[in-house]
Amino acid sequence: MDAKELLEKRSKGESNFQNVQLVNVNLEGTDLAGIQLSGANLAGIKLSRTRLYRADLRYTNLTSVYLEQAYISQADLTAANLTGSILNRADFTSANLTGANLTNCSLNRADFKNANLSRANLRGGKFEGCNFISSNLNFADLNDVNLSSVNFINANLECANLENANLNKAILKNANLKKADLRGANLINANLEGANLTQADLTNANIYGVNLQNVNLTDTIMPNGECYKPEDSTPDLSDPIDALSDTEKTMTRKIIKTENAPKPVGPYNQAVMVNNMIFLSGQIALEPHLNEILYPDNVAKQTERVMSNLEAVLTEAGATWENVVKTTIFLKDMNDFTQVNEVYAKYFKPETAPARATVEVSRLPKDVLVEIECIAVL
Repeated sequence: MDAKELLEKRSKGESNFQNVQLVNVNLEGTDLAGIQLSGANLAGIKLSRTRLYRADLRYTNLTSVYLEQAYISQADLTAANLTGSILNRADFTSANLTGANLTNCSLNRADFKNANLSRANLRGGKFEGCNFISSNLNFADLNDVNLSSVNFINANLECANLENANLNKAILKNANLKKADLRGANLINANLEGANLTQADLTNANIYGVNLQNVNLTDTIMPNGECYKPEDSTPDLSDPIDALSDTEKTMTRKIIKTENAPKPVGPYNQAVMVNNMIFLSGQIALEPHLNEILYPDNVAKQTERVMSNLEAVLTEAGATWENVVKTTIFLKDMNDFTQVNEVYAKYFKPETAPARATVEVSRLPKDVLVEIECIAVL
C-alpha cells in the first residue's frame, strides 16, 4: 500500500490498517487520529507534524521514522520499535509506550507528561529539554544516557536503570526512585527535594550540590557503598495502644481510577486501596480508548493488553509489579496456559514472583480468552 491509497481509504471512513506495509512514504502533516496500525511496518516513513492522537501503534515497526512535532497524545505504542527515529518536539502526553524500543532516538524537547514508558529501552537517546513530568518510567533502561537538566517532577522511576547516567541539574522533585540503579550516576546540582530513594543504589554516584531536602533515604546504598539507616524510631511498647501505627488504628479506603485502563461497566471500580493493600479488579483485553477487543483469537496479544491494563491501574495507585503479591488467571481454555505464561513471565522476576492461581472457566466477559486480577501491597 502507498500513501495515496491509505489516504483515499481514510477519506472513506476506514481506520483499520493493521499489519499494513507502508515503508519510506511521506505522510507529513496528515490527520491520522484514531488510526489502527498495530503490527504495521512503517520503517523510514515521514510523519513530521502528523496528528496521531489515540492511534493504535502497538507492535508497530517505526524504525528510522521522522516524527518531529507530531501529536501522538494518548496513542498506544506498546512494544513499538522506534529505534533511531527523530522525535524532536513530539507530543507524547498520556501515551502508552510500555516496553517500547527507543534506542538511539532523538527526543529533544519531546513532551512525555503522564506517559507510560514502563520497561521502555531509552539507551543512546538525546533528551535535551525533554519533559517527563508525572510519567511512568519504572524498569525503564536509561543506562549511560545524558539527562542533564531534564524535568522528572513527580515521575515514577522505580527500579529504573540509571547506571552511569548524567543527571547533572536534573529536576527530580518528588520523583519515585525506589530501588533505582544509580551506580556511578552524575547527580551534581540535581534537585531531589521530596524524592523517594528507598533501597536505591548510589554506589560511586556524584551527589555534590544535590538538594536532598525531605528525601527518603531508607536503606539507600550511599556513594561510599554503605547502607543509609535513619535514626531509630522504635515505638514505646509499654502502651500497646500507643504502639499501634496510624494505619492499624484506622482503616483508610481509597478508590483508584485511571483513563489508561478500561472503565468499569458495572457496580465496581478498577481498584480499591485499603491502607497499604491494593485490590485490583479483573482485567480483560479491552483497549481503553477504543473500548474494543482488538485480537479476539490471539491469546498472547490479549494477555499483553491485560497486563498493560493492570499496569496502568497499579501505576495510578503508586505501585509497580514489584508490589504484586497475588494474581489469579482465568482461562477460557487451559491449553492456552503456555502462551499466557510466556507473556506473564516478562513482568515478574522468578525469585520475587507473586503467588498465583490459574483456573479454566466456561466463559469470560465479551468472550475473551483470558482475564487476570491481582493484589498488591505498598
